[in-house]
Amino acid sequence: MGRVISFVSLKGGVGKTTLSASLATELANTYGKRVLLVDGNYSAPNLGLHMDIISPGKTVHDALSSSRTRMSAAVHEKYNVDVIPGNFMFNRDFNPMKLRAKLASLKRGYDFVIIDSSPALNEEIISSMLASDSLFLVSTPDYPTLSCSMKITKVARNRGAEISGMILNRVHKGNSQISLGEVQESVGVPVVAKIMENRKVNLSLYHRIPMPLFSRKSQFSKEVGKLAAAMIGIKEKKKGWFSRPGKEDVNREMLRESFYSSIFEN
Repeated sequence: MGRVISFVSLKGGVGKTTLSASLATELANTYGKRVLLVDGNYSAPNLGLHMDIISPGKTVHDALSSSRTRMSAAVHEKYNVDVIPGNFMFNRDFNPMKLRAKLASLKRGYDFVIIDSSPALNEEIISSMLASDSLFLVSTPDYPTLSCSMKITKVARNRGAEISGMILNRVHKGNSQISLGEVQESVGVPVVAKIMENRKVNLSLYHRIPMPLFSRKSQFSKEVGKLAAAMIGIKEKKKGWFSRPGKEDVNREMLRESFYSSIFEN
């Protein structure tokens, strides 16, 4: 049965959707995993655009608005990933809290189900949490986003949600941002990936091609690849005798062990 993982953040612009699409693409294309990617940002869905799905037929909104529409009817395939996009123009009532039940039978056919959640603290993000086995928190190293990361961590833990780690995105060189150590200490969540700002990300969005396929050798794609490898139990190669692993490298090894052990628990 597929492990359901939500990417969460209370602040827009941190790269949550880009990372969701990239990780799903990496797991499917590099490791041959069966992956379902779901748009859980119902108010402002754009995951389909990231995956070059421009005019979908059925969407997640259709499935959540009718008991007769199965979630499987909203599945579209792109880049070897099954995608359930949203509909920005949907104007009928729907119930986000049905997400868990609607995914219950569908997830059995996948290794991973990845949900791109809403950045708003309402029933949309709560529905993603309740449907998930674990969460990845996405943050950028600045004080406004740090405060949002602390807030969503508290909300998630109060609801008993498991947070597998934090992805620190859009990191710049120099000392103009908060350090990884300070972010980790303030939020209380281990950083499992540190991704540098990359101009090619905007270009990949323009072409609607996920980064692991658009720029395979970029630091962005390599870091996403390391995270994907950890999730399926693959150990990273040692960098060399004289290079020390970063905090994110150590945390990723712990993530690998926890994900690997959960396979046998389930």
